[in-house]
Amino acid sequence: MPVNLNVLVIHVIVNIIIIAPVLWMAGRVLTSREKEKFTDSLMIVVLGTVIGSILQFVFSGIVASLIVLILWLALIKHFFDCGWLKAFLIAVVAVVIFVVVGAVLALLGFFAFRTLFGFP
Repeated sequence: MPVNLNVLVIHVIVNIIIIAPVLWMAGRVLTSREKEKFTDSLMIVVLGTVIGSILQFVFSGIVASLIVLILWLALIKHFFDCGWLKAFLIAVVAVVIFVVVGAVLALLGFFAFRTLFGFP
C-alpha cells in the first residue's frame, strides 16, 4: 500500500494549527518560561506526526499506539528539557486545555447558531 504524501502534509498542517498552540501553553504552565519556545512545539508536532504516521504504517493495533505514545512523550521530554513524568504531565495538561477550548468553541457555536436562526 503506497503512502499518500498529500494526506500526510495536510495532517501535519492541521496538527500544527490545532496541537502546537495547546502543547506550547501546557509547556508554559509546567516548565520555566524561558525553556520552551513555540518553535519547540512546532518541531514536536511535525516530528511526532511524521514519525508516528510511519510507525503506524509499519506496526498495527495497540503496539503502534503504545510506540507512538512513547514517541510523543520522548519528543516532549527532549524539546522541553524535562523528565518523563513532567513530559507526561505536559501531555495530560495539553489534553485538558484542548478539551476546554473545544467545549468553549462548541458552546459559542451553539449560541451563535441559536441567535442566527432565532431559536428560543
